[in-house]
Amino acid sequence: MPDRPIRDKALCYVVRNGELLVFRHLDYSFEEVGVQIPAGTVREGEDPQGAALREAREETGLHDFSVVRKLGVVEYDTTPYRAELQRRHVFQLALHEEAPDRWMSSEDHDGVGPPTRFECFWIPLEHGHVLQSGQGALLHRLFEDDAG
Repeated sequence: MPDRPIRDKALCYVVRNGELLVFRHLDYSFEEVGVQIPAGTVREGEDPQGAALREAREETGLHDFSVVRKLGVVEYDTTPYRAELQRRHVFQLALHEEAPDRWMSSEDHDGVGPPTRFECFWIPLEHGHVLQSGQGALLHRLFEDDAG
């Protein structure tokens, strides 16, 4: 089997009052994409922390985030969906502005193609096991005093 590319990704655990910010895609079925957290590709020349903040802003429509800490790095094999390995840099973020319990957002992908529509909402941290594609792999670190 040929080598698969490794893509750096940034994942965001945005936590507020014991709840985790998640979203669902409005243009894809729940069975196809499930419940997700803000996440995306680290662009060339961008550091993972900057990518995490950018992705959180782009996907939620909110703006006032800060990085609390880096929780770690995990690898995830996206096969059979895509022949790629992801090196996921996982961050805990804080939100410093008011946000409703549920709202609609969209990401315009820098004007390339149609926007992606999202419904953002909060779930209890203990329900984080519902996250798709291994996105909850480091949730347990939110309960540790030191992310290490």
